[in-house]
Amino acid sequence: MGTRKHRQRQEQLWVTHAELAAAPGHPFYRKLNELLDGEGFDEFCEAECAQFYADDNGRPSLTPGTYFRLLLIGYFEGLDSERGIAWRCADSLGLREFLRIGLNEATPNHSTISRTRRLMDVETHRKVFLWVLGAIADRGLLKGKTVGVDATNLEANAAMRSIVRRDNGATYEGFLTDLARQSGIETPTREDLARIDRKRPKKTSNEEWMSPSDPDARVAKMKDGTTHLAHKAEHAVDMDSGAVIAVTLQAADHGDTTTMRETLAETAENLAHVIEREAEKAPDSNPQVSLEPLAEIVADKGYHSSETVLNLQQAQARTYIPEPQRGRRKWTGKADQQKAVYANRRRVQGPYGKRLLRKRGELIERSFAHCYETGAMRRVYLRGRENVLKRQLIHVGAFNLSLIFRQMLGAGTPRELQNRLTQLIFVVLWVQGALPRSSSPSESTFRRQRCRSATPSLDNWINCRPRIIGGSATDC
Repeated sequence: MGTRKHRQRQEQLWVTHAELAAAPGHPFYRKLNELLDGEGFDEFCEAECAQFYADDNGRPSLTPGTYFRLLLIGYFEGLDSERGIAWRCADSLGLREFLRIGLNEATPNHSTISRTRRLMDVETHRKVFLWVLGAIADRGLLKGKTVGVDATNLEANAAMRSIVRRDNGATYEGFLTDLARQSGIETPTREDLARIDRKRPKKTSNEEWMSPSDPDARVAKMKDGTTHLAHKAEHAVDMDSGAVIAVTLQAADHGDTTTMRETLAETAENLAHVIEREAEKAPDSNPQVSLEPLAEIVADKGYHSSETVLNLQQAQARTYIPEPQRGRRKWTGKADQQKAVYANRRRVQGPYGKRLLRKRGELIERSFAHCYETGAMRRVYLRGRENVLKRQLIHVGAFNLSLIFRQMLGAGTPRELQNRLTQLIFVVLWVQGALPRSSSPSESTFRRQRCRSATPSLDNWINCRPRIIGGSATDC
């Protein structure tokens, strides 16, 4: 038997490449590299990012294709920070193969990833997102005729305890101390400050307070009911395939009817880009993307307003937006809005409208769950709306790529592909257990009599217990 002490030895000064340990690689990432190489991903990224690199100045840089692959790993592995991405790549031989980094090379650290992200602008990241849209459109996974819109809040990388006043920069505790002194308490205690804070209305207004570390973050209520500094992420989802056509990051204190305008405008631009790309690439074939983009808009009741419904009707779009309970309304001087609202109400109450609303809840919530829950971006670790949007565009682009692999492999992430094997083994065992077993009548009768007459013991319990997977307990 070998021992740890016997394995202690001085490392060799030189090691040949053939002697280094090699990994077989991960089948999911191999397929992903085949897809990216077949579509010319690296050539596209290098052409778009050439303006950010110098030919003969500075240290060797991180190539654009490797940088965007690192961000794709953040989604597929469920890593929330760039530090986690760097550590995971340094620890995995399979990810080294995916990034094409040799064993004699160092993997990029988090500062290199962060530096490269700050170097490239948002528009370049948006072009990579559009490249992914083109890839899924070529495979018939993008239509664009019926679009669902919804939003969710992402917790910002800033603490509520650090907020300051916008007018004079005073902290929250300093502000309460000034209020206590104005009320006649010269040396207020913590109990005095807490009492004044409880009685004071409108405690944390975004018009009065801000975060000094992340001025773009806004005070908002999260899905679990807690209050945090947050950003608002809004998705426009294709209701035919579940692909995210556009993603925007806006202020968390803006209403849904306000943020919807920017999201739909970006959706129209992205669909126009994909339609133009498809016409140039295959002018004679049947178009995969609908030539009637944004013909139907589906949203929840938070997006309903008379102005919004009328504006969408004037844009030649049919709306399916549930109407909240507002009581009886007066339409004096608003005949156009009344007509648009009543038409939307009739569509929502119809069977097609109800089916679309159920589908909206399924597909849009699925994109949020994959991108921000299992994708680990519900809590962002970047500051500034621009930096968060860069990571978010590639993150959601990876979600769109996963639709291709769900169609190809039946799994959209490496973890899901690994679970498929476990599920297959379980199904095989279940089928084997469910098949009837042939036994003679005398053997079955003898088994029942033995189980009734035997004293309770561990052996009898094991032999006579009901079968759990398939079958029944008729023998015992």
